[in-house]
Order: sequence, then C-alpha cells, then structure tokens
Amino acid sequence: MIRKFSTSASSVTASSAVKGAGRLLAVLVLSGAAVGAAHAQQASAPRAAASANTGPVKIGFVNTERIFRDAAPAKAALSKMEADFKKRDTDLQDIAARLRTMSEQLDKDSAVLSESDRNRRQRELSDLDKDFQRKRREFQEDLNQRRNEELSQVLERANRVIKQIAEQENYDLILQEAVVVSPRVDITDKVLSALNGGK
Repeated sequence: MIRKFSTSASSVTASSAVKGAGRLLAVLVLSGAAVGAAHAQQASAPRAAASANTGPVKIGFVNTERIFRDAAPAKAALSKMEADFKKRDTDLQDIAARLRTMSEQLDKDSAVLSESDRNRRQRELSDLDKDFQRKRREFQEDLNQRRNEELSQVLERANRVIKQIAEQENYDLILQEAVVVSPRVDITDKVLSALNGGK
C-alpha cells in the first residue's frame, strides 16, 4: 500500500514518514522473503526434476502447403474429388458452349429477324445464361465445401503424424506457419514420408 505524505504541517513529520515508510518496506521485504522461502521449499523438488530435463529447445516446422500438394492422401482425395465432379464440370462447359453459339447466332441473324423472334431468342439466351450462372455457383460452392472436407481430413492425419514425430524425436515445438524457416528445422519431408508410407 502506498501512502502520500503531505509536506504541509501535519502530525507526521517528513523524517517520521521516511522512518515509517522504511519500517513498512522492511516488513514487506521480510514477509516477502519468508513467503518466497516457503514457495522455494515446496517447488524445489519439481524444479530439480525440471532442471535435469533442461537443454536446448528442439523446434520443428511443417509446410502445410507441401502436405496438401505432395502427400499421397491429399493427392488421392483430390483425384477422387475431380472424378466425382467431372460430369457436372462437363455439363457446365457444354452449357457455356451453347451460350456462345446462341449469342453468336443471334448477333449474326439479328438484322433479318423480326422483333418478336429477336425478343424470343434474347429471352431464351437470358434464361439459359441465368441457369448457367446458378449451376456454376452451386458447382463452385459444392466443390469448395468438398475440398475443405477432404483437406481437413488430410490435415487431421498429418497432425497425428506430426504428434508421433514430436513424441518420438522429443520436439518441444512444431510450427505450421512461419515467416522465415531454416531448412535445419523443416521436418516436412519426414511427415510426407510417414503419410505416404501409410503410417
């Protein structure tokens, strides 16, 4: 507790305030020392055990992008996903080609068409374009959701492998994102090897 002492006339003089503050400080130091000694005795056993384990901190780094790009489970997931979405992708490409053809034909025939025919073909073109945009948006949403699910499973497997490596090789810290990484601490190849070996 800190007290302010006024320099104006009061019952406590400056010298007695200094003496009182000195006594208070001495009491605080002594009681702090006693508490510290008690804590030191309680903590001495765990600290002794911890000091036996101290040494250089072992740090590793895993490049997640390489895991997603080069790991066998990631490649298999992406290949399966491409196969599953191939038909929808082909259908979208067919609709896009039909739109181009219809648009070019309308531009070419526009001068000779009656106004009602031109309006009808423009409506057909507009309806097909709306259908194409809707299907493309749904396709992209489904593809992104599926990719996120597949890559999430790959990441879970990679994290299990990383934990195994950390335990087996006594790593203190393994990072998956960093600004600068030395090749000495990069263990991505070990993780890829374990993932590709089916561990």
